[in-house]
Amino acid sequence: MALVLVGGGARSGKSRWALERARKKGGRLVFIATAEALDDEMATRIAKHRAERGDEFVTVEEPHELARAIRSVEGDAIVVDCLTLWLSNGSCDVEQTIVAAKEQTAEVIFVTNEVGCGIVPDNALSREFRDQAGFMNQRFADAADEVYLMVFGRPLRVK
Repeated sequence: MALVLVGGGARSGKSRWALERARKKGGRLVFIATAEALDDEMATRIAKHRAERGDEFVTVEEPHELARAIRSVEGDAIVVDCLTLWLSNGSCDVEQTIVAAKEQTAEVIFVTNEVGCGIVPDNALSREFRDQAGFMNQRFADAADEVYLMVFGRPLRVK
């Protein structure tokens, strides 16, 4: 099946688009969440997103071991949201995750943030994160069968 990458800025519609694409596949739908509820605000966000997905998706929470999570599920479409949070969680193995996605019989849709289009961050740690996110996104885009950039809620096919 296909490996799909969708990226864009904050509130560009990338998660909504990924969920809609998965729903069009029908059948068994899986959502792999990389976010962690480390504070009340994030817990509220996670609860809101879970409610928006409804019961259509089986949700797997995995902030670190994405390759293992992808290998452990069966479905017709798998949405992984999001790679940028996974990177910030500190333990990402890009190559193994790509291999796991390529081995899946389901379509795997990765959601990621484009963090390099804004201003240059004012500190070294933020600049390093921006750079690492950019390198990670390039690697997933290279491996993907399809790549989309979300702009104003509209998908632009890049690959």
